[in-house]
Amino acid sequence: MASTRTPKDPSAPPRRALLSVSDKQGLIPFAQRLAGCGFELISTGGTARALREAGLAVREVAEITEYPEMLEGRVKTLHPRVHGGLLGRWPLSEHRQQMQTHGIVPISVLVVNLYPFEKVAAKARAAGVERGELIENIDIGGPAMLRSGAKNHESVAVVTDPDDYDAVARELEASGEVGRATRWRLAQKAFQRTADYDAAIAGVLGRLAEGAATERVQLEDEELPLRLRISAPRRQTLRYGENPHQRAAVYTDAQVTGGVAQAAVLQGKELSYNNLVDLDAAWELAMEFDRPAVAIIKHTNPAGCATSEAGLLSAYEQALACDPVSAYGGVMGLNRELDGETAEAISKLFVECIAAPGFSAEARARLAAKKNLRLVEVRATRSGARLRSVSGGWLLQSDDDQLWSAEGWKVVTKRSPDAEQERGLRFGWAVAKHVKSNAIVFARGTADGGQTLAVGAGQMSRVDAVKLAVMKAQLPLPGAAVASDAFFPFPDGIEAAVEHGASCFVQPGGSVHDADCIAVCDRLGVAMVFTGMRHFRH
Repeated sequence: MASTRTPKDPSAPPRRALLSVSDKQGLIPFAQRLAGCGFELISTGGTARALREAGLAVREVAEITEYPEMLEGRVKTLHPRVHGGLLGRWPLSEHRQQMQTHGIVPISVLVVNLYPFEKVAAKARAAGVERGELIENIDIGGPAMLRSGAKNHESVAVVTDPDDYDAVARELEASGEVGRATRWRLAQKAFQRTADYDAAIAGVLGRLAEGAATERVQLEDEELPLRLRISAPRRQTLRYGENPHQRAAVYTDAQVTGGVAQAAVLQGKELSYNNLVDLDAAWELAMEFDRPAVAIIKHTNPAGCATSEAGLLSAYEQALACDPVSAYGGVMGLNRELDGETAEAISKLFVECIAAPGFSAEARARLAAKKNLRLVEVRATRSGARLRSVSGGWLLQSDDDQLWSAEGWKVVTKRSPDAEQERGLRFGWAVAKHVKSNAIVFARGTADGGQTLAVGAGQMSRVDAVKLAVMKAQLPLPGAAVASDAFFPFPDGIEAAVEHGASCFVQPGGSVHDADCIAVCDRLGVAMVFTGMRHFRH
């Protein structure tokens, strides 16, 4: 068994490391390097057993404290010989004298990661767990040690993340100590970890009513918390915000994988704030469809969108045809890997960014010459909730992940849409969900998909949204299906659309003037469908 080394310099502490981890990834190689640097290893329970099985000399914490682990392991490190070893300032003669009097040896390296409460909570969301399992995975001693060691970072290196093992070991091997800057960085990380851990516990338990330990609980994603806690590490500082005089950064949730915020930029210059907002809009619209789809976005609104069983090239050509002027300098979202042929067609247009689940080698080669074009590889994710700030607070809502109500898609006119019109209505309705309100989408159904013909976005009145779409239209509108994100408050919007060729409509319904709108459709000989669900987007 390795003995504690007491340096000749009285201000230098003995070399002792305490290791107590739930996640044992990389533990043994790191512990071997610590031992090779002359550290005495002390540990608890399963960690001590793992170290001993690997042939390392290790002392149990119970031997140090002279108290056994008790209360089913709930109490083992909550002792002055542990916390005194972490909090004592050995260079101060008064501290050193008190520590020596009470048999307290300083601990200069603390390796702790916590009981996996977040993983158990994830199980509770997926399939449910017993309440007692949640409670037993609330770590007490671990956070207490992390806070003690991090507070005394002048003397203690606190390691909470296996990703830091190598850097710490290299500094010890090179100079015999962990540098001041590293200790400070590790302390910051430790306090962030305990803050995140406490927030996760409070957030989960705050959603549960009182109950027995054996009760099975399941957390529902759509439940809104009683208290909103936001804790996300900064992933990247951005060049600026929406405008150059604004500062901005992107933050990510460690519990979520995928999405635009965590996408890999394979090519091009750094993403801006506006790029990310537009990429999110493009990606979400493209992912609305099962068929190959291309969405072209300008200032978060679709400038064109199409789907085609023939593939991305056909979808791209149809999406571009909707509004080629607005597509210039836009952002694209694709729901399939970008192939070389489609990449060649896209290369002829100035595009800021392309979001896709993948890029073929041929596509990357064909776009390599466009140095500023960002190719962004995105993994699908389910956001679950939408958060935005308002002056003085925040707004949180569940994700808009449905298209129509259970009783929706109801033909309310004398005339029913034919098969082609039905395809156009369903396609247009999915696009309208992603257009800023008030939103009007003229679309057509095709044998293998759908295409936007014109988009009227963000208008103060619905009839103005119709007029804007008509004004911008580059494609013929006769026979078009028209989707409205919310109800027509008056028949004037319907009349204006029919005047320019609309043959059928889809809208949520629910206006006091629904009967008037239906009567106008019947008089004009066009079909109308109610969905029972609106899709405002502000």
